[in-house]
Amino acid sequence: MKFVSFDTRAGGRGAGVLTDEGIRVLLLDEGRQPGLSPMRRLLLETGGRLTELRGKEDTSPLLPVTEVRLDAPVPDPAKIVAAPVNYRDHQAEMRQDTHVDTLGVFLKAPSSLVPHGGVVRLPYHDRRFDQEGELALVVGREMSDVPAEEALDHVAGYTCLLDMTMRGGEDRSIRKSFDTFTPMGPHLVTPDEAGPLEALGLRCSVDGTLRQDARVADLIWDVPRLLSYASSAMRLLPGDVVSTGTPAGVGEVRDGHRIVVEIDRVGRLEVSVNAAGAVTSPTRGHKVPHAVAAAPAR
Repeated sequence: MKFVSFDTRAGGRGAGVLTDEGIRVLLLDEGRQPGLSPMRRLLLETGGRLTELRGKEDTSPLLPVTEVRLDAPVPDPAKIVAAPVNYRDHQAEMRQDTHVDTLGVFLKAPSSLVPHGGVVRLPYHDRRFDQEGELALVVGREMSDVPAEEALDHVAGYTCLLDMTMRGGEDRSIRKSFDTFTPMGPHLVTPDEAGPLEALGLRCSVDGTLRQDARVADLIWDVPRLLSYASSAMRLLPGDVVSTGTPAGVGEVRDGHRIVVEIDRVGRLEVSVNAAGAVTSPTRGHKVPHAVAAAPAR
């Protein structure tokens, strides 16, 4: 099953199942009132087992996709957890001695989310910004110190994600948390439809040129181990996003570029890049010697 979050032309927000005919609406808020998004409420109501809703969409109202604006699959996660350097080929291109085994995880601001079809806005004209295509998962039910062998039982589904990055010496949390720096979507695919994770291929292209081409099986810490570790460090809540890291092939993006991430059986995420309004960076991280900053553009 493929689940989506969306905004209506009337200003409401909803969650439903994406079908060949359109979106079968499962929850719809007429106005954008404070509170959890419809998608997070669905996760809570089902205990993260979205497939339990199978069949209910058959009698649900149908909305044409053209009548809504897709949002990020979970537009309001409590947190976005990400893995630094979780592919060995990326470790090599970044010229780093360490990887996820030493670095652990880091956090991105939920306010950095942008949906499929959105725009990544570059804040500075004097800094380098790179694309990083990744497989992400959405937590379906609360996790706290869950062992790796039980971790996948807590996953509601998978989606495509771009971990946009400013290169330099500043902390990862700021370099990756600018508004629009976490494109995600277009939908959330349930585990049964995604199939075996080790069989998934990931590709990322910029303006039609393939930059990243890898298999999820090549992760240094696989999804169960990464998710288990994250849950041992912090309580993961329904709707939280965990991104698994990027493979080799990161490269500079500029104004006017179009970025596409495709993951087998998960989806195709596409965004554009815009530098309108970019200003001079107020920090000097680009002057600090940094292995990542030295990576070649592709």
